[in-house]
Amino acid sequence: MRKTQQTAGEKPRIGEQEVRRAAELLKKYRQGKVNLERRIIDNEQFWKLRHWPQMEKKGEGGNPGDPQPTSGWLVNCILSKHADAMDCYPEPTVLPREPGDRAEAAKLTRILPAILKKNQFKRTYSSAWWYKLKSGCAVYGVFWDAGKLNGLGDVSIRRMDLLNLFWEPGVTDIQDSANFFSTELVSHEVLEEQYPQLKGKLGGGGFTVSRFLYDDQVDTSDKALVVDWYYHTREKGRRVLQYCKFVGETVLYATENDPELRERGWYDHGKYPFVFDVLFPEEGTPCGYGYVDLCKSPQKQIDLMNQAILKNTLAAATPRFFIRSDGAVNENEYADWTRPFVHTNGNLGADSIAPIHTAGLDSVYVAIMQSKIAEMKETAGNRDVANGGTASGVTAATAIAALQEAGGKLSRNMIDDGYEAFSDVVTLVIELIRQFYQLPRQFRLLGAMGREEFVSYDGQGLREQVMDDGTGVCYRVPEFDLEVSAQDENPYKTMEYNQLALQLFQMGFFREDMADQALRCLELMDFKNKDQLTAAILQGKQQAAMAPPAEGAASGGGTAVKQSAMERMRQQTHEAVRPR
Repeated sequence: MRKTQQTAGEKPRIGEQEVRRAAELLKKYRQGKVNLERRIIDNEQFWKLRHWPQMEKKGEGGNPGDPQPTSGWLVNCILSKHADAMDCYPEPTVLPREPGDRAEAAKLTRILPAILKKNQFKRTYSSAWWYKLKSGCAVYGVFWDAGKLNGLGDVSIRRMDLLNLFWEPGVTDIQDSANFFSTELVSHEVLEEQYPQLKGKLGGGGFTVSRFLYDDQVDTSDKALVVDWYYHTREKGRRVLQYCKFVGETVLYATENDPELRERGWYDHGKYPFVFDVLFPEEGTPCGYGYVDLCKSPQKQIDLMNQAILKNTLAAATPRFFIRSDGAVNENEYADWTRPFVHTNGNLGADSIAPIHTAGLDSVYVAIMQSKIAEMKETAGNRDVANGGTASGVTAATAIAALQEAGGKLSRNMIDDGYEAFSDVVTLVIELIRQFYQLPRQFRLLGAMGREEFVSYDGQGLREQVMDDGTGVCYRVPEFDLEVSAQDENPYKTMEYNQLALQLFQMGFFREDMADQALRCLELMDFKNKDQLTAAILQGKQQAAMAPPAEGAASGGGTAVKQSAMERMRQQTHEAVRPR
């Protein structure tokens, strides 16, 4: 964290009064998302199969003592969608917008996966998808961590909790929010060690954040709420991102109090360093709703019907009897099935004791429950084929792959939307590299044929470049586009690609004399690594075209050598037979 440097006698622009105003805004923003927070907490309980207490609050839990079955149909739906997302873990490809930036784009394409791996982004990506499927929206935070690499600093990517983020109510894009707040509970001991000016000032604040219903007992009495406040100002006609960190009414750091960053801002890209990845969008909010919201109602109904069926089963399986109040049967002995004898005090009449008959459950009720399970599967697109189940008679691997491909269009659409958010994350990473990579970093990369390569990169090629168009000197900042693709494929897709390669080989696509026909056929085809195959066929064609001259030269040289040897032989023969 940079220390605030102020001119002697200069009054700080951000002080207690400004922090109080920010705290009031924070409270207002929280009131605007109360319903969202309540829904997120409720959805987490459904994910943990603890939804019966939530249903009891609304009077939907039945009678006390009733069985409370919890089926995992909703959980299975989320598991399936998360598996689809991780099968298509993204990989960025950087594309230049101008010819002169091709080399820099190629470097970034190789270096960005290494930066993501250092951040353990696959784990972050997985956590974000769990949150997104349950709550409808995941948030990535892309920051510069000056403490990484022993003080050299590096990019940090984290999955944020929506309960700790606050924005202006009513906006759809968070970049349009006048202010943005990120909060965190930090222990008093840690804060006083990092900021000695806080000693004696930490205590119970007037603002609290919502928390999940944890299974563990979480004590927050010795923690203080640290607020990261982001907002925009106008400096010399451009929008600048300002940043302030405060606890209570104490300012820990503010860019407007720092002369070096007052006009430049916290990050040069000028955006809030947060990316919202929405599942099912809603109007008037940057968040959305998820599969728990979509399938919550049928899951409740399935469990309630399960409860009714269990109650009926238990009632039918438990023997119950009518006993006259003036009867002479010993009830305790009669209820104990281990006793061979039951005593009576008089004559045993036919009406002294009679069994209670419970009406059997009609099969239509089980059919209704099954229809609710099918409804959830259809609504969530979690059909049996997506989980490996197939119709009777379908056993071929290619047929299973075709069925899964046809049944996975909902997942593909969901994943493509997630790629857009990933593209925004990578764009912010490139902007941080442009701003902070002043000194070179070493990266270990995998080169051709799996060989290790060690490269150095400092981001110099991303900064402003001088251009002279003949009329004057101007500056240009390299800009790039991003293409996102799946890094890994599922086993069926890999098998499909391997089968295609074998078919192309059998049809002679790799024969040099059929290169022209193969290239014409490839123009009408579309599959993964098509460009790589086209380049290989073109290279083989060029090598085949260069072979005849070389063979001719070799053949000509051999003839000359042969003629020379025969000439020498004739000369020797002539000399041998010449008379002396």
